Amino acid sequence: MAKFSKSDNSVAVIIGSGAGGGVLGMELALKGIKTVILEAGGRHNPQDFVNDEWASFGQISWLDKRTTSGDWRVARDFSGLPSWIVKAVGGSTLHWAGASLRFQPHEWKVKTEYGNIKGASLEDWPIDHKEMDKWYTKAENHMGTLGTGGRERLPGNNNYKVFEAGAKRMGYKDFHTGNMSINSKPYDGRIACQQIGFCFQGCKSGAKWSSGYVSIPKGEATGKLEVRTHAQVLKIEHGKDGKVNGVVYADKKGTIHKQRARIVCVAGNSIESPRLLLNSESNMFKNGLANSSGQVGRNYMRHMTASTYAIFERPVYFYRGTTMAGIVTDESRNDPSRGFVGGYELETLALGLPFMAAFLDPGQWGREFTASMDQYDHMAGLWIVGEDMPQASNRVTLHKKFKDKFGMPTPNVHFSDHENDIKMRNHAWKQSTALYESVGATKVIQTPPYPSTHNLGTNRMSAKARDGVVNKHGQSWDVKNLFISDGSQFTTGAAENPTLTIVALAMRQAEYIAKQMSSKAI
Repeated sequence: MAKFSKSDNSVAVIIGSGAGGGVLGMELALKGIKTVILEAGGRHNPQDFVNDEWASFGQISWLDKRTTSGDWRVARDFSGLPSWIVKAVGGSTLHWAGASLRFQPHEWKVKTEYGNIKGASLEDWPIDHKEMDKWYTKAENHMGTLGTGGRERLPGNNNYKVFEAGAKRMGYKDFHTGNMSINSKPYDGRIACQQIGFCFQGCKSGAKWSSGYVSIPKGEATGKLEVRTHAQVLKIEHGKDGKVNGVVYADKKGTIHKQRARIVCVAGNSIESPRLLLNSESNMFKNGLANSSGQVGRNYMRHMTASTYAIFERPVYFYRGTTMAGIVTDESRNDPSRGFVGGYELETLALGLPFMAAFLDPGQWGREFTASMDQYDHMAGLWIVGEDMPQASNRVTLHKKFKDKFGMPTPNVHFSDHENDIKMRNHAWKQSTALYESVGATKVIQTPPYPSTHNLGTNRMSAKARDGVVNKHGQSWDVKNLFISDGSQFTTGAAENPTLTIVALAMRQAEYIAKQMSSKAI
């Protein structure tokens, strides 16, 4: 495998190896560009994963100290865990359920579509669905996304069969077992899904796409990509000309290193990426790197989420088969007559027993809770995923008191629901409750949001420098050779799971970076 000198200032340095960073690293390497990925966590292949929810959580999760504030349930009940994401090669593509959905055309231009929404900091994306179409297709073919490119969807498990029956009773028209990036048949050297479940714990069969064991090895095979594990980036440095020239990172032993760079691409997720820019302040960038607009860290989004679980007289065994086994998209349209703008998806979801106990929250502990948990094998369940409104006040900031083991301020994640989010959630609870009651549910539990993998915004893309952090290519408005390559560049969140869009944007960005480097523009 490639190994580049830390003094080599011709390399592209990518911080993070998830859906954005891992795919970008592959694409740049395939284009012949020497690339170094710095990953804060270790490396785990499919054979390393454990089908034990608590053990897996400790094995792969990002558990560094974080704090929360705002009126969301997470700040009350899970104050140290604002997100349930991965610290390992592949990032949260190890943990994700596999749902791969394209944004709808209107979701690229929501300010135009929705108008001015009080309290929301809506902006149109500086790109649209027509420009993204070929990149979505390329991403789907790379990931093996089912329901696209002639690839058959997975069969439905029991959780889906209950869900489908309710969807039909509700009069829904657009439902299926999902556009999942999980093989239904052998594809790209990976076997078909074995329906063993535990998708959130890492796919032991390797049927589920991950940048960690699919994309990155393809890049490494070129001899142009080096991945350094346990490399926690602390700061991005720049020269007198204002261009970034390297990154400072700590290895597993805590030894500090500097890797020189021609360009730097930040793909650490919507919490760590703004934290890193803010921690990279200097005399030239007093408010944080690339932050002349004051937008770094702002407009944090996590999707409007909630869950609905239903108990039935007979066993469902909803945990057998894929964790996310189907979707209803009828409610994802923009229809203000429902009392809110934007829309939401209903997606089947089965949590393992430990996390169901942690997240269920049926109103109280005690007899009501234990009675519900006793019926775990009689449950069916779904997750609600909707477009939340960006708000400038929802943001990631540096904690004024707490520091990590390297002496860098830790992040605080502040989030409060917008009125539109609340109205959408209540509508989704009503619809999903009716769905399950229509097929005989004896009890329905409406579960509030829990720590999510969908962390978006905080370094958003904008048409004008004053309104965001990066341009239409994810390139910093302030620093030409600095890029944002993860979900933090999202202008708005849409109703769809974000991974496919992050991958498509990374592929598009790689082409732009290669052209810019070839022409010596950066």
